[in-house]
Formats: sequence, structure tokens, C-alpha cells
Amino acid sequence: MQNIVEFPEVLRLIEDRSAAFRAAIAAAPDLDVQVPTCPDWTLRELAQHLGDGRRRQAAIVAAGPGAEPPAKTSPKGAPTAPRDREALDAWLAESTGLMLDALREAGPDRGCWTWWGRSQAPETSGALARHQIQEIAVHTYDVQLILGAAQPLPADVAVEGVDEFLTTVSATTVPWPFKPATIDLHAAEGRSWRLTLDASGVRCDGLAADAEPGDMVMRGAASDLVLYFYDRIPLDSLENSGTTEPMEQLAEWDPTA
Repeated sequence: MQNIVEFPEVLRLIEDRSAAFRAAIAAAPDLDVQVPTCPDWTLRELAQHLGDGRRRQAAIVAAGPGAEPPAKTSPKGAPTAPRDREALDAWLAESTGLMLDALREAGPDRGCWTWWGRSQAPETSGALARHQIQEIAVHTYDVQLILGAAQPLPADVAVEGVDEFLTTVSATTVPWPFKPATIDLHAAEGRSWRLTLDASGVRCDGLAADAEPGDMVMRGAASDLVLYFYDRIPLDSLENSGTTEPMEQLAEWDPTA
């Protein structure tokens, strides 16, 4: 499948969601509260995670192709997120800037290490950038949820996010160990996808308007689909028909085990 948005737009979306994350962190009255959707972290630790992660991705992109992640990308040597609010905001902005600079330098087609070698997503800096949008967007939702001001993911981010998740996280060439099935996903914004789960693995394709329904059919706003994928909302938050078993199996299945 072709990317929904081009590389410059991917970088713009990263900047947009990063700014939204920083704004949410800045609005939080207490950065030492636990994050219910990331129960191992406080808000401050979540901010550290976001900053460390963008610096790590910058190093991975800059290193170019490789079978293993570059040795110097461990967050252990990364600077600690400042406790001062203004300094923390600047540190987060710098972290995103380092990653964006590396991505602009590399362009979308240069190879780099990724963890999804058996998916449909290429092992390139462009594919890495697509995945970054979703990590930042979902963690922005996490912070907004604590503030009592959770907002749906922006439509352009969410539609891109459904496609990115299905081709990067769900898709694999590892044989599907359960009964073969098809899952159709329809976003309210007008995009549709089909997951085919069989002995050749899990594959994502576009879905023709006149296609016969799959074994399971999921409908909802693209934001709700993404939030379900990342365990932020339950499956029954979406409109489902047919058997839910294939999606439940897919959610529990670890093809690397």
C-alpha cells in the first residue's frame, strides 16, 4: 500500500503532535501524578520517555542501515529531563528538533534499523517517521486524559495512524496460527482496509467498496480505531459485526514468541 501522506506532511504532523504534547505537559498542575494509561510512569517520566525516544530515533536515523540498533542510542546516557517547567519545554522541543533534523537530512528512502522487519512497512527513515507520529499522538492523548480534556486524535493524524498501525504493527509474514479470517476496518473519514490472516501471515490491503464483508467488520472514527489499537479504549467502543474472535486473537498473539 502507498503512504497516505507524503514525507513533508509526515514531518509536519510530528511537529504538530509534539507541540500538542508540550502544551498538555505545560498545562498539568502536577507532573508527579501517575499516568493511568501508562501506569508505570508519572507525567514527568512520560515526558522523559518522549524526549529520550526522539533523541534515540535521531541517532538511529543518522546511523543509516544496520542489522542492529546503533550502540550509542541508549537513553542511559541521555540528559535527564529538567524539573523546571520552561527548561523541560525547551528540552522536549530540542529532542523533537534533533529527530526532525536527522529525518530531513536522511530523506524518506534511506535505510535504517527498525524493529518491524517482517511487516509490510519498509525499513526506512520515512517509515520510522510515520510511526513517530502515532507514538507522540497517543501519549498526547494520555496527558490530555489526566487533565480531563482528552481530545480525539486529529483526523489527518488518525487516518494515517490506522494505515501505519495495520501495515507496521499488525502485518507480518509469520504464519497465522489460528483459523484463517478477514477483518475489515472502515474509518468514518472514508478510508477502508482489509486484514487477511492466514498461513502466509497477516497482510493489510485496501478494500473495494463492493467487496463482500469480512469475517469481522469494524467501524468507527479513525481516532477511535487508533486508540483501540493502542489499548486506550475497549473493542466495544467501536461498531463491530461478525465474529470478534480474529481481532481478539490478533491483539493477544505475539508472532515473535
